[in-house]
Amino acid sequence: MSIKILCDSACDLPGILLEELGIEELPIVVIKGDKEFFDKVNIDPVEVYKGMRDGEVFKTAQITPITFENAFEKHIKNGDEIIYIGFSSGLSATYQSASLAKTILMEKYPNADITVIDSKAASCGYGLVVYEAGTALKNGATKEEIIKIIKFYIENVDHIFTVDNIEYLYRGGRVSRTNAILGGMLSIKPILEVKDGNLVALEKVRGKNKVLKRMVELVGERNIDSELSNTTFYITHADDLETADKLKAMITEKYGAKDFIINYIGGAIGAHVGPGSLTIFYSKRKI
Repeated sequence: MSIKILCDSACDLPGILLEELGIEELPIVVIKGDKEFFDKVNIDPVEVYKGMRDGEVFKTAQITPITFENAFEKHIKNGDEIIYIGFSSGLSATYQSASLAKTILMEKYPNADITVIDSKAASCGYGLVVYEAGTALKNGATKEEIIKIIKFYIENVDHIFTVDNIEYLYRGGRVSRTNAILGGMLSIKPILEVKDGNLVALEKVRGKNKVLKRMVELVGERNIDSELSNTTFYITHADDLETADKLKAMITEKYGAKDFIINYIGGAIGAHVGPGSLTIFYSKRKI
């Protein structure tokens, strides 16, 4: 009997970290035309972004309840305690699928120990929560202690991100058609956050260099009591490693930060934000 932590592919953590922490990742469905793929399994982010640049349209679908049932049931049969941390319910129905699967399984296995948690986060903001939970498990924490840690980071993870082409947000219903047209004409880059699990516009900045500078400034303005030089920053990018490295250098120069996790935004989120999107995630408080 042991504790098993599961997540989904919207967490955007490098696979090697998930493997090291023993965390099981379930893939979100990415749809291209009439074909369905599993995010990071049989379609990788580079393929998604190349297709988007070529004019292909990608959509996503939630992980089905039966997929969660199968994933949970094998651990129930082993007598394991299960913690599933899910992509924000404000952005995907995957959390609801997991909750439904839990309800079904609890009727079949009344003594099963299943906890389903809404991260209220996305990409490596969600990944930060998963990573801290996995680290706590690796260090011998109990299930109750891990859940407490998860809830702390859900409350304190900060999302700061931008998109290179506002058109993709329009397609996803996040901005009006007028704003999308004007944004493209005037090179306006939105800075967004995830608040209470939902995508929220924060500021508008004209020009890519200015938006990067402003994103870095916002870290200092929004931080509460973390020592930023000792904070781990998570940077994800939609096929733009060069600019992600530039963002890393800017954060290092301004705050003295040394610890970074840099990775692709996977297809689960990339299909909705488009190539060139960039993010900064960190915890505003130390536990």
